[in-house]
Amino acid sequence: MFKHLLVPVDGSDVSKKSLKKVAALAKADGAAVTLVYVSDPMPPLVYSDSTMSYGISAKEHKDACAEYAKDVFKKSATALGASIKAKSLHIQNSNLSEGILDGKAKKAKADVIVMASHKRTGIKGVLLGSETHEVIVHSKLPVLVLG
Repeated sequence: MFKHLLVPVDGSDVSKKSLKKVAALAKADGAAVTLVYVSDPMPPLVYSDSTMSYGISAKEHKDACAEYAKDVFKKSATALGASIKAKSLHIQNSNLSEGILDGKAKKAKADVIVMASHKRTGIKGVLLGSETHEVIVHSKLPVLVLG
């Protein structure tokens, strides 16, 4: 049915759980998989943890995002299983849905986008919106939403 799956990942539990379904779909169709992670290119004004806050340069932020993306891809590849050799694509864009639909993602030549839904409802859905919904609305490819 599908030959190439474009799979946005973010390291969340929802994303990790959906990868089992992605693996089953890829195996059933013999499809290639490209994992996509989108990070914001602009560093926040202040990074903080529970004990201190500190500023960070754009280069340090970019390096930190690249390192985090590498970790997300590694964990996602493990969740997919050894039989699926997934490619990875780290995109920098301040808008998650635009990043997923970015020209670099188009170059992956996927024929479907497979996304997990965080199922935000109520006030969270209104305030945070739905990135999945944005991708569905603006994508020229079919979007398969996993619950």
